Amino acid sequence: MGQMIEYPINGTTGSGYLSVPPSGSGPGLIVIHEWWGLVDHIKQVVDRFAEAGFVALAPDHYHGETTASPDSAAKLFMALQIGEAGKELRGAAEYLLAQETVKPKAVGAVGFCMGGQLALYCAAEHPDRIRAAVDFYGIHPNVQIDPSHVGAPVLGHFGSHDDSIPLEQINDFAREVNVSGGSMVVHVYEAGHAFFNDTRPGVYNPEAAALAWDRTLMFLRHTLYPS
Repeated sequence: MGQMIEYPINGTTGSGYLSVPPSGSGPGLIVIHEWWGLVDHIKQVVDRFAEAGFVALAPDHYHGETTASPDSAAKLFMALQIGEAGKELRGAAEYLLAQETVKPKAVGAVGFCMGGQLALYCAAEHPDRIRAAVDFYGIHPNVQIDPSHVGAPVLGHFGSHDDSIPLEQINDFAREVNVSGGSMVVHVYEAGHAFFNDTRPGVYNPEAAALAWDRTLMFLRHTLYPS
């Protein structure tokens, strides 16, 4: 359904997977991949968002590299240059806003694992381009976010059995966002890390994934369409 494209990034070029709704138009959505890279699973998620009415684009932050090895993924994850990734995400948002297919002129960001933390980063660093963000169990030790800077509304999905992300830390962060005048709503599921990834039977939780998907679509439609 979608295709690989190139788009400008502050004088350079980035690449990503783009999918357009059957209707031909919709609000823009950046889909940010996990530490595995821009694998087929993420492309399928992009296509699902397009089917749901969004012009969806997944930037390739690993520039052609993908892996199924946790060790290799960890190396790519830690080697990610956060500043460069931020430029790529802003470039993706500006590319979407320039497309005739993006109607209304609004862009959201949704990410998974590493990508979830980068979606939250978008909400803090690029509120002039990112209207809303969805964080699926986001984690990256090098992505530091000041909760008082989170300018776009955020929806968070986390698993109660996810040992990598303490729920107390998530709830404290969301509380600080809300006290600072932002908006972050957190949902917790009886699931572990990566519960949305249906290509990983050991962690996939179909009930939690379906509920998180429905909540995500409701949130994005509420925030990206004019009221």
